[in-house]
Amino acid sequence: MDDQLAVLLPVAVVWLAAGVVADGLPRPRRARALRRRTGWLSALTLTGLGLTAAVLVADLQSAGMTPFDRAAAGLALAAAPALVVAACTVRRVRRLWAGAGAFAAAPGTPAPHGLRAAAAHPLIALPLQATALAVVPAVISAAGVDLFAGPAVTGPAITVGTLGVAAIGVRHALRHSRLAERAMPDAAASPRAASPLHV
Repeated sequence: MDDQLAVLLPVAVVWLAAGVVADGLPRPRRARALRRRTGWLSALTLTGLGLTAAVLVADLQSAGMTPFDRAAAGLALAAAPALVVAACTVRRVRRLWAGAGAFAAAPGTPAPHGLRAAAAHPLIALPLQATALAVVPAVISAAGVDLFAGPAVTGPAITVGTLGVAAIGVRHALRHSRLAERAMPDAAASPRAASPLHV
């Protein structure tokens, strides 16, 4: 049991750290700080994907019930959100890092609202935080606590987890919408200013 926990703990720590960094990604008001935080998030995300893949590959290559086999069984719940991270989040974080780099030459350059809205997109933080939440039950089970002792516990646990992920998604969608609205006036100002010329 201790060996399984030793395998799962670094995976969980990296995913939880990525979820925390992703949650605060839209907060920096300077482009350089946004780029630095995006770099941290990129490193944590790639590390989390690498560790998860390493555990799953070690499970495929081992025979019998090794710690990697038990850890991989615990990570089965996290596989789906981790795939979303690999397919969507990594690309968005890379584009955000490049976009922030275009404004980060001067230390005091403000981060545009459009970049902050992109940083708040639900497909950045939600898959990372969903993966972190999905790894937590495996760590708790590896520590010796049986979360799914019976159907009376399993049903409510799945419901609470689903509602938690839905609440996180709604929160990120609202924050993204709010920041996107702040970025709109600059884009909408030119048609309004140009409209009298066409009358």
